[in-house]
Amino acid sequence: MASFTNQDLRRAGLKVTLPRIKILELLESAELHHMSAEEVYKALIEQGEDVGLATVYRVLTQFEQAGIVERHNFENNLSVFEITQEEHHDHLVCDNCGKIVEFHNKVIEEEQLKVAAEHGFKLSGHSLVLYGICNDQACKDSVK
Repeated sequence: MASFTNQDLRRAGLKVTLPRIKILELLESAELHHMSAEEVYKALIEQGEDVGLATVYRVLTQFEQAGIVERHNFENNLSVFEITQEEHHDHLVCDNCGKIVEFHNKVIEEEQLKVAAEHGFKLSGHSLVLYGICNDQACKDSVK
């Protein structure tokens, strides 16, 4: 995972403010690499930070525009943010509990390049998201 500094914020044209620093630190140290704006907000409140939800949304959007974070909009109306990573990865998303798992599969990556080439495309990027039900017992118990 990439690590960003105050200098990186300045280079991106962003002032180094306490909310920006706190949000960046939270995303970099998050156990779950993918956090919604609401989860970021709740975590900051739990840490005793005085920050509004609108500020969290604004900072995350600024970070996205600066290439510091990536936003993923999954089909279950879940929009999450993660620190921009140096290496590409894809995602598995649980339809039931929303759990997100990152994965990289060399064969899938190679096949995508082949498909693109067969259709006369040179890939500039892609996003692969697989949906299903995870095997966490709590999730299985709550499936209707």
